[in-house]
Amino acid sequence: MALNRYKLSQLIIQRREKYNGIEELPIRGVSRDGFISPKQENADLSIYNVFYQNDFVFNPARMELNSIALNTEIKKGICSSLYEIFYVSRNDILLPEYLNLFIKRNEFARRCSFDAIGSARNYFRTYNLGEFEIDLPPLEVQKKYVKIYKALQYNLKVYESKLDDLKLVCDGYIENLKKNCECKKIGKYISRVDIKNSDNKIKNVKNVSVYKCFNEPTSKVNRNELKNYKVVKPNQISFVQTTHNEKVFAYALNDTDDDIVVSSVNEVFESDLEYLLPEYLCMFFNRKEFDRYARFHSWGSARETFTWNDLINVKIPIPTIDVQKNISNVFKIYNKRKKYVEVLKNRISNICPILIAGAMKEAR
Repeated sequence: MALNRYKLSQLIIQRREKYNGIEELPIRGVSRDGFISPKQENADLSIYNVFYQNDFVFNPARMELNSIALNTEIKKGICSSLYEIFYVSRNDILLPEYLNLFIKRNEFARRCSFDAIGSARNYFRTYNLGEFEIDLPPLEVQKKYVKIYKALQYNLKVYESKLDDLKLVCDGYIENLKKNCECKKIGKYISRVDIKNSDNKIKNVKNVSVYKCFNEPTSKVNRNELKNYKVVKPNQISFVQTTHNEKVFAYALNDTDDDIVVSSVNEVFESDLEYLLPEYLCMFFNRKEFDRYARFHSWGSARETFTWNDLINVKIPIPTIDVQKNISNVFKIYNKRKKYVEVLKNRISNICPILIAGAMKEAR
């Protein structure tokens, strides 16, 4: 066996097909985690691009974040006209799934960032990708390592499905309480917190994610200048007031033992633990129904916001603390497993360069 080197321009072809509007097709967006539901509503679909099974779809303005996905699930779909699409034309020497392993590496994302060009914004196009060189092992070796990757992905999907089951249990508890327990405004049980990191001692800076958790900042943050950031202590909740772009009520509970700092534009609050547990409150915030509620009650001209005054008028069923504790235990298990899913995703992402290295070593 041996390795053969190719330019990707020899192996891929860009697809340029516009949607005809006749057949009803699923619409997809793209992120570094794969295909996602589209964020833009009421878009002009006549300019959308068509993609097929085993096509790669990517956002030219976000390739430094590895915003690219291989379609292995649907036969045909459409995506934003801003996206670019390509497919493997030489299936006799390159598997699309093996190319996906090559792409899903941090090294690939760094190269895309370096090669992207533009004036107002840097773009990485299909012709840029065509200049990349790839060393290919024989197909039987490619199949072997793709099989390993698929097995890991399958295990992740199984675990995620169990996570969805727990989410249904949590939502079911809330729906049952809404029918059998009086709903009260939460303003009586929560307090606004506005503590600044004025001494600049706390360096544990986080973003509030649309996935309703704290995560690492995506933009560069000067950790030596965090004086204006707000402090979120353990058991406190922070939320993002804007809802127009996110389309969700983005919040996060500090369930750690350490203080966190967040952007000064975020709101921070705590609950009266004698009457309302933060985990129970988060169960209510975690539902899609509440996302719709927050979007409906958001106001503004240039930017729609769901403010503190809107939050304190939210009505929820508030049972006894013992009942809240029992329900919250399920939610805690859900959150633990949710974090574990994120760990699995990171491990699968980090294993791609190992699989590529293994395939090359075996071919040599």
